[in-house]
Amino acid sequence: MLRGLLRPLRLDALLLGVFLLAATAVGPFRALLDGQSLTVEEWTPKSTLVVEEHLVPRAKYPVIDVHSHHRPYDDARLKQLLSEMDALNLRVLVNLSGGSGDRLKSVVEAFPKRHPKRFVVFANVDFSDVGSKDFPEKAAARLEEDIRNGAVGLKFFKNFGMDVNYPDGRRMPVDDPAMDKVFEVCAKHGIPVLIHVADPAPFWQPMDQYNEKWLELKLRPGRKKTAPPSFEELIAERNRLVARHPKVNFILAHMGWHGGNLKLLGKLFDENPNVHVDIAAVLYELGRVPFSGREFFIKYSDRILFGKDSWAPDEFPYYWRVFETRDEYFDYYRRYHAHWQLYGLDLPDDVLKKVYYKNALRLIRGIDPSGFPE
Repeated sequence: MLRGLLRPLRLDALLLGVFLLAATAVGPFRALLDGQSLTVEEWTPKSTLVVEEHLVPRAKYPVIDVHSHHRPYDDARLKQLLSEMDALNLRVLVNLSGGSGDRLKSVVEAFPKRHPKRFVVFANVDFSDVGSKDFPEKAAARLEEDIRNGAVGLKFFKNFGMDVNYPDGRRMPVDDPAMDKVFEVCAKHGIPVLIHVADPAPFWQPMDQYNEKWLELKLRPGRKKTAPPSFEELIAERNRLVARHPKVNFILAHMGWHGGNLKLLGKLFDENPNVHVDIAAVLYELGRVPFSGREFFIKYSDRILFGKDSWAPDEFPYYWRVFETRDEYFDYYRRYHAHWQLYGLDLPDDVLKKVYYKNALRLIRGIDPSGFPE
């Protein structure tokens, strides 16, 4: 009978002990519970590694950003933009969002006409009448006019190859012969073509535990792609295009999405002397291969141009740090692009100069070369 009386007393004591423990350690107890409820998106661990840091707020040499997008600004915003450029040592911005016709004229008026040493503008193809009998001739004529009105290059957005369709619904492939006359105009005037084809290959792959871009696709579900066209199909079309127009200098946006396969990109360079790349929005690929990445930049230093894409002044120093230092294991600025750390390539000065400005001066003839070092 005594044992029966003690049993509820022991239970009450146990419950009281648990209550007192929770009351006296509510902070750690709550932290434990919070930690167990973290999602992958919320998990942003801080490294405990202690290594030297060499932050680079300003590029070592003046930079030409060949991949930028800006709409016309008022005087105050334009003044702010120039101030931000000066702080970063960005000498020239190439505005790829020029449009065509009257739109192109307005963008030229808003940027290079006001600050001719700081901005140049690329035109874009108007696909509104694609499929009409005389579209090739009209598109070529529009580009001729845009060049007369101040365009110094031609930019293709990624809708070309993926979303530009004929009236009957057929997709217009990247190597469609209907565009040949446009590229002939580019060759005639010596203007470069900066072309964005496809998106990162993992966007077409299953969104599972093996997909390196899982977090980005989780946070940006609209970026998931389905075939057709497949990534491989788009890249094959692009490769046929650049081979068919050897007199046109092509700049493949985002390293042609081959930043994670430098051997393949090197093969493309070797087979096509007219192919170049910008490094816009793919720093995360280069910063994880400091040894082979450095060798690649040195070997193909004449083929790589600096570009950033989105305008965010606080993100540019990450590029300077990767290119100019030997720093180890540091954060990238956008975790959903890359959940790994970056390493510096410590590029030689002659390579830095080519990537930062010399290659752009050679390919984009409309940029004022005065003020750049030899």
